[in-house]
Amino acid sequence: MNDTPLKDDMLKAMRRLAKSVTIITTSDGQQRFAMSATAVDSLSTEPPSLLICVNKTASLHAVLDAGADFCVNILGLQQEELSHLCSGPIKGEARFQRGDWRQSEDGIPYLADAQSAILCQQDGKFSYGTHSIFIGRIRQIHNSEEITPLVYLNGAYTTTAATPLAVAG
Repeated sequence: MNDTPLKDDMLKAMRRLAKSVTIITTSDGQQRFAMSATAVDSLSTEPPSLLICVNKTASLHAVLDAGADFCVNILGLQQEELSHLCSGPIKGEARFQRGDWRQSEDGIPYLADAQSAILCQQDGKFSYGTHSIFIGRIRQIHNSEEITPLVYLNGAYTTTAATPLAVAG
């Protein structure tokens, strides 16, 4: 069966699915890794967890596949440049040259001024097609005061906030 037309239609459909832009970060204890991603979603509140989908060709895939913990950094509108940096030809430590990067007690890099930085202990994985799905049990969250989400839609960055929104009490 020729899946090419179906694949093309799927790619067109996914361009219509607005998604928050994140940077997934991890470390192997020697080197830090980061990549931009939109394939992130909540999984459960009991236990608090989320999932990330990572292409097997991504440089951080092998580290995650070996069981490394990770952080999902949800980006704000002002961090578009960081998303470009973490999705282009620059690799490894060079992706951490810009931004307010910190390190958790467990050695996981996180973006201190992200909309939210969600630190996760890896709690499961499985492979499907070109990607692996990694489950993260949430261990710690750093939230910013303003909500100005960086959103990816139809191949471009945008936001859903006309003006910065304050976090509701």
